[in-house]
Amino acid sequence: MRQFLTIATNAFMELVRQPIFLLLMTTSAAFEIFLATPYYFAFGDEPKLVKNSTLAVMLLAGLFGAVLSASASLAREIRTGTALAVLSKPVGRAQFLLAKYLGLMAALSLLTYVNLAAVLLASRMAFDAYGSTDLFAVGVFALALVLAYLMGGFSNFFLRRPFVSDAVFSLILMVTLAFVVINFYNKDVKPQAFATGVDWRLIPAGVLILFALWILAGLALACSTRLDMIPTLAICSAFFLLGIMSDYLFGIPAKAGSWWASTLYTVTPNWQLFWLADALETGQNTFQWGYVAKALTYMVCYVGAALAVAIVMFEDRELS
Repeated sequence: MRQFLTIATNAFMELVRQPIFLLLMTTSAAFEIFLATPYYFAFGDEPKLVKNSTLAVMLLAGLFGAVLSASASLAREIRTGTALAVLSKPVGRAQFLLAKYLGLMAALSLLTYVNLAAVLLASRMAFDAYGSTDLFAVGVFALALVLAYLMGGFSNFFLRRPFVSDAVFSLILMVTLAFVVINFYNKDVKPQAFATGVDWRLIPAGVLILFALWILAGLALACSTRLDMIPTLAICSAFFLLGIMSDYLFGIPAKAGSWWASTLYTVTPNWQLFWLADALETGQNTFQWGYVAKALTYMVCYVGAALAVAIVMFEDRELS
C-alpha cells in the first residue's frame, strides 16, 4: 500500500510541476472571469450565456489537461525508461497504472476546483444590458493571480523550491481568498451578505464535469500505454466528439432495435449526461444531487472498464 501511495504522490507532484498545467489552470480561470465582463446584449439571457460559456471552458480545459497529464505521466515515462526502472522493483504493472491514475485524478481535481471557483464568480459578476462590469471583482481576481506567481517566484528564488508547483498551490490559495473577499462586497465595494448573486447550482454542474474529466483521463491513460501525446489527443478528441453526438448517431437507431447501434451507444461515453447547464434554467433545482449520484455510478463503471483495458494493454507492453 505504501508503494502505491508513493507512486500516486510522485505522479501527482510530477503533473503539478508541468509548466503547461500551471498555464492551463491560469488561462482557463482568467478567461472564465473575462467572459463575465463584456456587454452581450442577449435580450435578458446574458447570465445564462455566461454560465454556459464558462462551463464549456472548464470542460475543454479539462480535456486538454487530462490528455496532456496522462501523456506526461505514462507515455513519457515509458519512452524515457523511468517506468522500466520503477517496475524493476517489486511493483506490479496494474498497481503502477492504477497509482498513476490516482495521481492524475488528484491533479484534475485541483484544475477543476480553480475553474469552478472562477465559474461561481462569473455567475455573480454576470449582468444584463442594464448592468455594468464588476471591475472590483476583476481587479481582485487579477491581483490574486499576480500574487500567486510572485509567491512562486519568491519561494523559487529565496528557498530554492520548484517554481511551477509552488505557483500552482499558491494559485489555489489565492483564488480561494479572492473568492471569499469578492463575495463579501458588491461591485460598488460596499459590504453585502456573503455570496449574494452566486448561482450555487453550478457546483453539481461542475462535479459532473469533473466526472467526465475522470472518464477522459481513463481513456487517455489507456491510449498512453501504447501511443504518444498527439495520437492520444486525436483519439480522445474523437471520443469526445462522438460522445457529444451519440444520442443522435447511435441512440435513435438503438431505440429502433439496431444491435450495432446499441453496442456503440453503450461503448461510447455519452457526455450529454454530464452537461447540466441546460437544466439550470428550467427551474428544476431539487433533483441535481440525486442525478449526480447516478452519474457517479456511471463514471465508476466506465472508468473501471477503461482501466481494465489499459491494464490489459500495458501488461504485454515492451518497456526496454
